[in-house]
Amino acid sequence: MAALAEARHGDPFAMLGPHGDHVLALLPEAAEVWLLRPRAKPLPMQRHPDFGALFIARHDGAKPYRLRVAPPAGDPYEIDDPYRFAPLLGEIDEYLIGEGTHRHLWRALGAHLVRHGGAEGTHFAVWAPNARRVSVVGDFNRWDGRVHPMRRRGATGVWELFLPGVAEGAVYKYEILGTDGALLPLKADPVGFGAELPPRTGSVVRRPGGADWQDDDWLAGRAARNAIDAPISVYEVHLGSWRRSSDGGRPLSYLELADQLVGYADWMGFTHIELLPVSEHPFDGSWGYQPIGMYAPTVRHGTPQEFAALVDAAHRRGIGVIADWVPGHFPTDAHGLGRFDGTALYEHADPKEGFHTDWNTLIYNYGRAEVSNYLIANAAYWLEEYHLDGLRVDAVASMLYRDYSRRAGEWVPNKDGGRENYEAIAFLRQMNRLVYGQVPGILTAAEESTAFPGVSHPVDRGGLGFGYKWNMGWMNDTLSYMQKDPVHRRHHHNQMTFAIAYAWSENFILPISHDEVVHGKGSMLGKMPGDPTAKFANLRAYYSFMWTHPGKKLLFMGQEFAQGREWNHDAGLDWHLCDRPDHRGVQLLVRDLNRLYRDLPALHRDDCRGEGFEWLEADDAERSVFAFVRRGGAGDAPVVVVANFTPVERRGYRVGFPAPGRWSEIFNSDAAVYGGGERGNGGAVATEPVAWHRQAQSAPLTLPPLGVIVFRQG
Repeated sequence: MAALAEARHGDPFAMLGPHGDHVLALLPEAAEVWLLRPRAKPLPMQRHPDFGALFIARHDGAKPYRLRVAPPAGDPYEIDDPYRFAPLLGEIDEYLIGEGTHRHLWRALGAHLVRHGGAEGTHFAVWAPNARRVSVVGDFNRWDGRVHPMRRRGATGVWELFLPGVAEGAVYKYEILGTDGALLPLKADPVGFGAELPPRTGSVVRRPGGADWQDDDWLAGRAARNAIDAPISVYEVHLGSWRRSSDGGRPLSYLELADQLVGYADWMGFTHIELLPVSEHPFDGSWGYQPIGMYAPTVRHGTPQEFAALVDAAHRRGIGVIADWVPGHFPTDAHGLGRFDGTALYEHADPKEGFHTDWNTLIYNYGRAEVSNYLIANAAYWLEEYHLDGLRVDAVASMLYRDYSRRAGEWVPNKDGGRENYEAIAFLRQMNRLVYGQVPGILTAAEESTAFPGVSHPVDRGGLGFGYKWNMGWMNDTLSYMQKDPVHRRHHHNQMTFAIAYAWSENFILPISHDEVVHGKGSMLGKMPGDPTAKFANLRAYYSFMWTHPGKKLLFMGQEFAQGREWNHDAGLDWHLCDRPDHRGVQLLVRDLNRLYRDLPALHRDDCRGEGFEWLEADDAERSVFAFVRRGGAGDAPVVVVANFTPVERRGYRVGFPAPGRWSEIFNSDAAVYGGGERGNGGAVATEPVAWHRQAQSAPLTLPPLGVIVFRQG
């Protein structure tokens, strides 16, 4: 019995439960314990003389039994001995976990509600290879780590235990002793499917995924909706501040959002909703970008099933759902992944590789197979269990480069002495390869702000394998141009044209995201120069230029109706502004732009191919005028777009057209319904056989001040 010394600080699973003709039970708070057997009298268990918390009885362990426990005070109660149940993890699970290739890791690890050995309960499993002991603790055992030490599963580093009677909603954590026997802070479950409402930090036993999916038709056809030749117009949303309730200003629930948010996005004509990270995070001010519960939809808005209902509601309205995903770093909170088993397990040990000074966060060790597996399986988890249509990967540049935001001497070069992070690159390629192969029809998008080549190129051609890349260069250049007084724009004309020089190098999304309306940057309306009338006209013209420019579209919430103040994550949007004609006009303009973009193949089919674009006028810097043709496939009518970024109405401005005849003015950002002055071309123009802009025919146009007009033949 010398091995029982491990019962206090080591591996008690080796002795607890039925063993041969004995049963051993570890019950630290029991005064007396009896072994209950079918059709037999209760058998008193003897307290071990050296280990007072350990009780022993002679019994054939193959036969069923329960325990009756008499506490020092109060009535006796009966329990199932968790150590009488056989382990649940199989050899294949162990092999794949050890190899770092378990594609459905969440089905092996985490807390799963199961029926096992005739009892209902929860199976817990966690990876902590360097721990001396791991115990699951919660209200069900008075948070006493001596009560339920877990079983170690061979060399995998996984610990598991089935606890009968632990039901859905139970709060739990893991108590871990490091290799030196030191007790670590209680840890949340890295693969927990639920969490307590912050600031509490416990994991909660939940069932992952949806319970009543009704989106089979959507899933069958979504590949076409996510393709590069499809119209993709994304409404980026922070769920906690999109709208607040009228009864006290609380954030809306997932079920309320399934009605209100989905209905609004549908009315506005967006094809997709993109959610700022929904995985559980301790600090509201991180907006979800410093997650700890990577497998748990945040409880701030409801249960996992209610989150699934939100996704399902969007699908039934014909809207895709993308979520921001953060595999680049994680916070240092004591209950999180940092030094999870007393060692640098998920992160690098060297802070030059494993610590972000900008964000005070830890960096995943992508070169460790189990860590890479943890993250890749997490990507698949959201796509499979919650039917998400895509993942937008945050801060990819910070992953690709070892010297990201570091000075000389503060980073570790790769094996070739360079700055590229080979392990992160391999991780991203592996992630994209797996999710595109495992979950048909989805998309991935990279927020990547550098010129790293091939971000949206296939892995087998040397790319990272993303479906799309955010065009941060286009955003920075064009916003810089729009913020200038129109009198100075002629000196910066190339800021609006330069993006076409590289537009086909990646599959681009044009993003006006939350990052442009935080940290003192003001609102989109506030960035525009001039008096209030000019600000609205500039913003309408900018959005119109964006929606007609090659590339998929993304707009952060509130900007579609020209919210005047900077975004505040602690308050709802200023929806009352939609009652004002100027704000309502911008909202209707974005709605109509979505309709045009969706309905006209010329505006979306070749977003990512050069065949769909031709400059007509790219050099008229003096007048700040731009004109171009957008084309679709064979049989699709081309579209001519003309933009005037000065406050001067230009009459008789001649523009070449790619075909003769009547061209309808199908859109004018200066229309009265949008809050403009209704200056334009009376609904249509007829071309003349006058060669212009390398075209055989042309027409003199009236260009509205600070306006964009769109023509289609017919």
